[in-house]
Amino acid sequence: MISRYSRAPMRDLWSEDRKFAIWLEIEVLACEALAEIGQIPQEDAVTIRSKARFSIDEINEIEKRTQHDVIAFLENVASYVGPAARWIHQGLTSSDVLDTTLAVQMTSACDLLLAGLKLLRSAVADRAREFKDVPMIGRSHGIHAEPVTFGLKLALMYDEFGRAEERLGQTRERISVGKLSGAVGTHAHLDPRVEEQVCTRLGLKAAVLSTQVIQRDRHAEFSTILALIASSIDRWATEFRHLQRTEVLEVEEFFGAGQKGSSAMPHKRNPITGERLSGLARVLRGNAVAALENVALWHERDISHSSVERIILPDSCTLLDYMLDKLRGLVTGLIVYPEHMERNLELTKGLYHSQTILLELTRRGLERKTAYEAVQRAAMRTWRGGQSLAANLRGEPEVTAVLTAEEIDRLCSLEPHLRHVDDTFRRLGLL
Repeated sequence: MISRYSRAPMRDLWSEDRKFAIWLEIEVLACEALAEIGQIPQEDAVTIRSKARFSIDEINEIEKRTQHDVIAFLENVASYVGPAARWIHQGLTSSDVLDTTLAVQMTSACDLLLAGLKLLRSAVADRAREFKDVPMIGRSHGIHAEPVTFGLKLALMYDEFGRAEERLGQTRERISVGKLSGAVGTHAHLDPRVEEQVCTRLGLKAAVLSTQVIQRDRHAEFSTILALIASSIDRWATEFRHLQRTEVLEVEEFFGAGQKGSSAMPHKRNPITGERLSGLARVLRGNAVAALENVALWHERDISHSSVERIILPDSCTLLDYMLDKLRGLVTGLIVYPEHMERNLELTKGLYHSQTILLELTRRGLERKTAYEAVQRAAMRTWRGGQSLAANLRGEPEVTAVLTAEEIDRLCSLEPHLRHVDDTFRRLGLL
């Protein structure tokens, strides 16, 4: 999954080489902190810094014997360092290294995803401004409701991913937490000053309190936020997929020269990117459920979460990074058909003006029930017949008693529906 769908920076972040590099830095930083507080010789800390290295192939060979990844790593590093290696991992437990490394990786992943969100919002903003004043029908229950503009629809998308950016930034603060507190979190064999110094140098906060592990509500929150962002991607992929349906065809995914839509039907131009995004969102939501299951661990720690996280955290981060990039490409290349939007607006012969007329009738003194029923009668005739709503309204005595034909025609226009579009764009900072 990772190798197929991730882009290079995110893929590299979750690679074996990057993981072991962070492990090594944690161990070296811990030795340097121990030397600073006088618990190990300064010259040994210098030696460890200069000689410490690892070989992934050698670690893998050792692990075949030890059946323990951290011990295999430590043996490999010690083979390069020599006698000073006796101080490496002093007072630490495996999860001190693993969980602090995971915090570094999740924090860096957040930064990459936040950058992806900013790029997506910038692309959406450009298209929103481009189509700010292009009217189209709005739909509720899938049925024509009242007019909006395509730019206003995209402005809504821009706003939604702004909340995604805000949530991910807040979550970043809660997952940027490391720990070097020992087997049950009591600092029994390692001075808390070491934990504080190592975490600070890694750009993390030290956990106020931990057990053998950092508590998994943090990781579950992170995974849930990723799933929520994926669900927003799914929401807009679904929107564009509907708008590409042949009967609607108001927008269309870019279809390149030489691209094929079907092995059987040469005419097909399918919304494959949107469909792929909707499918991948299901994976992230499933991963979030697994992360929630990881919260309940036995006592100070069990290992049931570990195997799950080795899959869900790299996959969720790399998939979301990919999805943000693909959605940005979809938006940037989206083909928009204003003429089809105009055609679809006219399908119901002005039925979407019904509320405008209803409200004006009540302003002129009609009881709401009477006004509603008069407009509904005209609307039902419009659904079934060939005349416009305006024409049918002119046949309703309760309507013509208070509105002239000219007033009916003036009210049956787009102006009331679209007059606040600029105000909305200004509130969003898009104008």
